[in-house]
Amino acid sequence: MDNSFLGLVAIVLIFGMPMALMYTCYRIRKLRTDERMAALARGVDVPMVPELSEGARSRRWGILLVAAALGYIATFMLIGRVEPDALTAAAFGIIPLAIGIGFFVDHALIRRDARVSG
Repeated sequence: MDNSFLGLVAIVLIFGMPMALMYTCYRIRKLRTDERMAALARGVDVPMVPELSEGARSRRWGILLVAAALGYIATFMLIGRVEPDALTAAAFGIIPLAIGIGFFVDHALIRRDARVSG
């Protein structure tokens, strides 16, 4: 393969995948709304699914990012026993770990503000 073609494919995938994901999320939300509107038009009582609170979302993302970061770091630490250069890749796991800890701090601050104001 020619390197310029490989670069083109990489650029298309880098920008195309997020666009495809955004479109998919849009279509799912639109289909749910259309389904709800059709049920209401027929007179069916449709219960509203409650959205997660901001604190619950922060906690969820914190758990997911910290767990993913620890798995990433552990994987590259194990690979690093055989290939020492893999330890450099393990250090990049600190980025999602720090973001996940930030989400936990955000969750704690939201809870504290809710207790103070409520």
